[in-house]
Amino acid sequence: MSKSPTVIPIQPASLFQKQAKIYPKAVDGWFARWRWVMVWLTQLFFYGAPWLQWNGRQALLFDLEQRRFFLFGLVLYPQDLIYLTALLVISALGLFFFTAVAGRLWCGYACPQSVYTSIFMWVERKTEGDRIARMKLDKAPWSANKLLRKGGKHAAWVAIALVTGFTFVGYFTPIRTLSGELAAFSLTGWEAFWVLFYGFATWGNAGFMREQVCSYMCPYARFQSALIDRDSMIITYDAKRGDPRGSRSKKADPAQLGLGSCIDCGLCVQVCPTGIDIRNGLQAECIGCAACIDVCNGVMDKMGYAQGLIRYSTERGVSEGLTRAQMVKRVLRPRVLIYAALLAAVGIAFVTTLALRNPFHVDLIKDRNTLARMVEDGRVENVYRLQLMNGAESVGQFRISATGLPGLELVGESTLEVPVAQIGSLPLRLQLPAEAAQSLQGRSSPVIVEVARRLPDGSEQVVREKTTFVVPR
Repeated sequence: MSKSPTVIPIQPASLFQKQAKIYPKAVDGWFARWRWVMVWLTQLFFYGAPWLQWNGRQALLFDLEQRRFFLFGLVLYPQDLIYLTALLVISALGLFFFTAVAGRLWCGYACPQSVYTSIFMWVERKTEGDRIARMKLDKAPWSANKLLRKGGKHAAWVAIALVTGFTFVGYFTPIRTLSGELAAFSLTGWEAFWVLFYGFATWGNAGFMREQVCSYMCPYARFQSALIDRDSMIITYDAKRGDPRGSRSKKADPAQLGLGSCIDCGLCVQVCPTGIDIRNGLQAECIGCAACIDVCNGVMDKMGYAQGLIRYSTERGVSEGLTRAQMVKRVLRPRVLIYAALLAAVGIAFVTTLALRNPFHVDLIKDRNTLARMVEDGRVENVYRLQLMNGAESVGQFRISATGLPGLELVGESTLEVPVAQIGSLPLRLQLPAEAAQSLQGRSSPVIVEVARRLPDGSEQVVREKTTFVVPR
């Protein structure tokens, strides 16, 4: 009697690998101190800038409700979108330029994700301890001590996140007004929502997602390889000097043991905020923070070896043994020069355009309900709506006139006062005598409305708007 075959159930393959938690070790060194300098500088600016005053108003304010952007003495309106576009182009070219020269400097030292992750990790070390202590605490069962440490950490995280969210909203709603509303518990629904939203985003990104934002969400990690080449300064491991790796006594001669300078301590992996091993070469997850350089230099000092086993260098410099001077000479290569030329050209054009920009805008709209009409003595009248946006830091005194047709006359108000950073409007009535209108029956003729703003020195800034004057049949 034949046996029935044994059926072995097949387990479906999992397409998802759980992300292992990374416990970065604290590190001290030259680059670590520079990172903290950048943390202080960026955060002093971020938290302090909304409180700065300029001519009685907030110096930096993006007033979306009134559709005005205040940048110290500069006031921008929706019509000035070209300046925002130019700033974005300058930022992109700057990123391309610095990446081609020295890799991901922005990511390692100034990116908000890196900055807030550093702040949150500092809080974590103060409440839970360094790497080994945090690993033990996570594995330990819940107790009063664990609850106190975890609770204290999250309380500090939430406080930092809420202050960050509040400050961010303070760039769009005057922060002094926002503070008064918060003290009186009278925040509007949208203000409260955005404070909590950005606070939650800060808490989640810097407290939990951390390296996953840099590895999976940030597009910069994906296209950085197209911006660097063999002459870009990046964090590199000198395999020729370091391999073969192996532990040894401090007194041992690595040459006699057939070993390189790397003692395979693994500290470069333990301090990495994204958990990579730089000894495997440059990887997309590397944010250029140089923590591995600091810790490796410390190990080299203890072993009595020369520093620089892991260092800022170029791929060509490591493979060909170039000196630092030789690597610096190769910085001025075509890729870098093109980025620098484009960045300089756009930057100069941006500054020049801003310097020559008129501090007021004119919008002239023809009254569609009354294109043209006959008034007393056979005169023909066209009605317009004039809007003036005063972008200057003083009250604007404007004089309006019209030219372009013989006998054309502006009837009614011909002056307008517009407060600082406000919009004023004025109905314009242009009339043409009957004699002049007879030869223009059934036609629309070009006319020019001239708006002049008197300056303190007695001169005038003039803007001319073209429009048409219609004479009915």
